[in-house]
Amino acid sequence: MADSTVTLAAVSGAHGVTGEVRLKLFAENVDSLKRYKSFNDGALTVKSLRPTKDGAIVRFAEINDRNAAEKLRSTLLTVPRDALPELGEGEYYYSDLLGLPCISTDGTDLGSCIAVENFGASDVLEIQMPSADGKPGKKFMVPMTAEAVPEWGAQAGGRIVIDADFVI
Repeated sequence: MADSTVTLAAVSGAHGVTGEVRLKLFAENVDSLKRYKSFNDGALTVKSLRPTKDGAIVRFAEINDRNAAEKLRSTLLTVPRDALPELGEGEYYYSDLLGLPCISTDGTDLGSCIAVENFGASDVLEIQMPSADGKPGKKFMVPMTAEAVPEWGAQAGGRIVIDADFVI
């Protein structure tokens, strides 16, 4: 939550010869991106945006050929945090969960949330346990469901509470 920008997509490569680029979306869908006319503090201005099977294709006013489009590969598209819509009950932004300390319902320190994935059914949190003996701690995954994660964020004192039954 300390970051003032949120990443909504990443450029995965050029599309065609006229400067369009393919996007990998981190937002819910292409419609989630359409509300923003520019990204990266105004450095990239959207001329057109359309959905594809695997993400989206975008044309930026500043990019006019394939070579310039290729140079954008791996560029993250960000917007200011305060430009995002308000969240409803039970909703969260992935960026709000990343880095939060995690504890189990029995009080055990579980480490921190290092990733949020979605493999199709629902979101899944990846937790890295604290290091031991100088070695990195084990990682485990937990479904982001009310049963597995009863509390998170501000409601949980700035941390993620994981039901002890879901801890490996």
